[in-house]
Amino acid sequence: MATWDDVRRIALALPETTERPTYDSAPAWRVKDKAFAWERPLRRGDLEALGDAAPTGPILGVRVPDLGAKEALLAEADGPCFTTPHFDGHASVLVRLAAIDVAALEELLTDAWLGLAPKRLAKQFLDGASDDTGDEAR
Repeated sequence: MATWDDVRRIALALPETTERPTYDSAPAWRVKDKAFAWERPLRRGDLEALGDAAPTGPILGVRVPDLGAKEALLAEADGPCFTTPHFDGHASVLVRLAAIDVAALEELLTDAWLGLAPKRLAKQFLDGASDDTGDEAR
C-alpha cells in the first residue's frame, strides 16, 4: 500500500521535478511545468458515474504514454488503476493508492515523468539509471 509520502518521495527524486498545487490546491508533481501526477479526489460527477464501484481513499492521477498504455493498465483485473468519463480520450489513469505497492507506484511515476520530461533530461536520467545497475560494465 502506497501513501502520499511515497508519492512525494518518488516524484521529487526524479530530476527537475517540482511540487506545486493545482488550481484547486491539490498537490501536483511537474517536470518543466508539465504535471505528470496529481492528487485527484473523486468529484460528484465521478461518484455518480462510478456508483457502487467508486473507490474510497486517496486517489492519484497519473499521465500515461498513450491511450494504449491506459487501456493496458485498466485491463488488469483488480488492478489499482481505474478511470472516469471525465478522462475519456485523455492519456491518464486514476490510481487507488491503497491498492498499489510502492514498486509499482515508482514504475508508474517514472514512466509518467519520462513521458513529459524534455528528451535531453530523460536521456540523462536513463543513462544514469543504466550506470547504476552496472549494465554498461558488462
